[in-house]
Amino acid sequence: MLLNLRDVPEDEADDVRALLGERRIEFYETRPSLWGVSAGGIWLVQDEDAGIARRHLADYQLARAERFRAERALAEAEGRAPGAWAAFREHPVRALATVLGIVLMLAVATLPFLLFGR
Repeated sequence: MLLNLRDVPEDEADDVRALLGERRIEFYETRPSLWGVSAGGIWLVQDEDAGIARRHLADYQLARAERFRAERALAEAEGRAPGAWAAFREHPVRALATVLGIVLMLAVATLPFLLFGR
């Protein structure tokens, strides 16, 4: 397996497919299972291609990460990067549920000390 497709954006998977095609590295793809047990993946046909494919994949992922970091830095410098407040406005129920979960976990963790600590 070259790439597990769990949580991989579709554009990244497309780029990896194109990269392998350009390098003439044979591969096949498995689809996710119906129940979410397997996320699917990109597999190499020839074991001998694994080393070179992994190097190309590592180079691609490094370049992609650098590009996204540069885009994020530019967005932050221009004031366009979303912050915590933007995330709260976009998903208020999720944000409130998260805060409630944190408070609940803190209460459960500290309650024994408050009740039996005397």
